[in-house]
Order: sequence, then C-alpha cells, then structure tokens
Amino acid sequence: MATRREMLKTMALGAATLSLWPRAAWSLAGSSGSGGAGSGATPLLLVVMLRGGLDGLHAVPPIGDPGWGALRGSFPFTGAQDKAQPIAIDRNFALHPSLKYAAQLYQQKYFMPVVAIAPPYQGRSHFEAQDCVENGSASPSGAHDGWMNRCVAGMRGEMGLALAASMPLIMRGPAKVDSWSPPLPVGVNPDLVRRLDTLYAEDPHLAEAWSRAVAESHDDATMAVDAAMVPMPGGAAMPNQPGALGGGKPKPAYSGGLQGMMAAAGKFMAKNDGPQVAFVEDTGWDTHAGETGILQRKLNQLDDGLKGFHESIGAAWDRVAVVVVTEFGRTAKINGTGGTDHGTGGVAFLAGGAIAGGRIGGRWPGISQQDLNEGRDVHATTDMRALFKGVLAGHMGVARNVLDTRVFPDSAAVAPMGGLLRAGRLAGVG
Repeated sequence: MATRREMLKTMALGAATLSLWPRAAWSLAGSSGSGGAGSGATPLLLVVMLRGGLDGLHAVPPIGDPGWGALRGSFPFTGAQDKAQPIAIDRNFALHPSLKYAAQLYQQKYFMPVVAIAPPYQGRSHFEAQDCVENGSASPSGAHDGWMNRCVAGMRGEMGLALAASMPLIMRGPAKVDSWSPPLPVGVNPDLVRRLDTLYAEDPHLAEAWSRAVAESHDDATMAVDAAMVPMPGGAAMPNQPGALGGGKPKPAYSGGLQGMMAAAGKFMAKNDGPQVAFVEDTGWDTHAGETGILQRKLNQLDDGLKGFHESIGAAWDRVAVVVVTEFGRTAKINGTGGTDHGTGGVAFLAGGAIAGGRIGGRWPGISQQDLNEGRDVHATTDMRALFKGVLAGHMGVARNVLDTRVFPDSAAVAPMGGLLRAGRLAGVG
C-alpha cells in the first residue's frame, strides 16, 4: 500500500502535453498596433496566479504606516533560528526577507509591488474569487471562459500556453491554447490536487502540514525531462532535449514547483516560435495557521521563480511583462493559530524589462483601525482589471474599446492603470 507521503508526491506532479506554434501579432479589431509587430519586437506576457490568497501585509510590509507596529510589529518573518528582517525598499514599504532577488530587480527598476489590489468580487470564497480573477468580469459567474483566452482569440495564430496540470479557467475558451506540465508517473486526476489543496487550507490544523507535504514532494521529486523523451503532439520534443526549445546538449532537468514552472515558461517564451502569452499557477498560499514558516518557504520559491524566469528567457527579458496576482488578501490581524484569514485588499507584483519598476504601485489606504475594511481587512483601492488593462494596453497594444467590451466585458468604468511600462520599451500608457 502506498504511504501518505508517496501519495502526496504523486498528486503534486502534473501531466505533459506540448505543441509549438508560429509567433504572430495582435489582430484585435480596433487595436492601436503599438507594441507587437508594428514595433519590430514582439511583446511577451506571463501571468502567474498564486492560489490561496497571499498575505500582502507579510509579503510587502508597510513599515512606514503608523498602524503597522500595533498590528504586525512583533510578528516574525522567519523561523526561530533566522531572525532576518524585511528588506526596506523605500521609506514606507519593505519586501519579505525571502524576496532577495525581487529586491535586486526593484533596485534595477524591473520590479514593482502593487498594493491594496483585489478583483471586483469582495467575498471570501477561494473558488469564487479565483473565478472572478480568471474570467475577467465583475463577478464569479460573469463569464464562462477566461480573459487570457479571449486575448489569444484576437491574435493571428495560436499563441497561448498554460503551464498547469489541467487547463485553468483563465485560459479556457474557443481559442486554441496548449498546456504543458512535467510528466506524471501515475495516472492521477490533476484537478484532485487543486481541490485537496483548498480543502486542507480551510482547516487551520492541517493547512501547514499539507503545504509542507506538497512542498517536500516538489523538492524530492525531480522532473526527469532529460531522462527520457516523452512523445509530444506533432513530434515536438520536451524542453531541454536536443532539437527542442533548449536545443543542443541536454541541460539539467526541470524541478517541480513554482520555480521550475517559471523557468520552463521562460524557456518556451524565449524561442522565436514560442508563445507570446503564457500562464503559470501555484497552490499552497492559504495561511490560516503557521504563516511564518509557510510564507518564508513559498516566497522563497516565488523569488527563485523570478530568477529562473529571468535567466531562462535571456535577451527576451527586455520585452517581457510578468504579472503575479492572487485572489484576495488576508486579515490585518494575526489569528490565534499564527496565521491570517481570508481578507480583501492584497498585493500584486510586476516584473520584467518592460516594467517601469523601482516604485510602489497602487494607492495605500492605511491600516489604522479606522482605515480597515469592515474593521479587519486592507481596503482594496485598485480593481485588478485596471492592472491587467494597463499591461495589455501599454505593453501588448490592445485598444481601450477592446479591453472594455471583449477582454473584460462591461468594464468601461475601469480605466487602465498608467505608468506601468518603461519608456522606450515597446508601448506605454504612462
């Protein structure tokens, strides 16, 4: 009989499919044409979804806010043997000590936290909040397909890739989108992993144990991409195989987890015949209990993922925008089990050579007691669709009327965020 550890290892892996497609430019009706083919350099977009609700106050502590000391001032960022302090990036905000590479990117103006952000849905259900983020509407049931699929539908050619165990809602729809994940040694339905992750996360006693077990399975199990050729549609080879995206001499195999998937995304997107738009997801960000240990590890994985993506995408870094989001934030106060519960305003991250980083995006509402939403959460001051629109308009050259009606239905009242794109790097809205 398989042990619990063996079962968790098996479920934590994914299934593999891959096909290659020609690069193409936007052809959405009414597109401005700025960026894309008209600029001579194809813009690239990677969206990363952190499922579970990242605690933005822990990831980007507002150290200059007068309410910070009362709420979180004594809460540790790292374990008992490691008293590392957050990395100050300006007078008012810092980054979690695990985000060392992100801090370097911030200093190079390639990284931007966006604070107090959330989707239009302001409830506390993981499934409903994630559906709202992914379908691009004002409610969890506002659309049955995903906004990234609707973007791909407006392109000439097949340009979408989801690096996920199963096709996520954000990439579902009539447009053809391929998916890829490292091979699964035993036939397990990958949807089960996501469902179990959410169920375990609801129990404060099991959340940390489940997250740790999945992490151990990622750490222990190396995806042997180079060990054996896996047949792919159209005869394509897996990454890092001779003749595949990596080409030439085989390199070390991809490891599991967020860092491995982001590195793989960079490898795919760096090729001339790779995807222009890609999506990566990661679970285990729900922190009802034992938040210090969980987020020390998970934020380190995200940091490694940013580094791996930067290195693997190579020279194409200058024309890439990475958008990292989560479905909602957490409560401002720590609960009785050393964690936080479902909240409202959260944090997003932008990274890449096309991003005008080195600053904090969004509008900070304050976290004094009188400033909190319902007396418990950070107020959301930015609609997440405004962030997506700002990147799609300024970086991908999608026209405002297309964003307002087709990509994000009935969203004319939500203006694209400005100032997100680096001047002289493709197109910018600010």
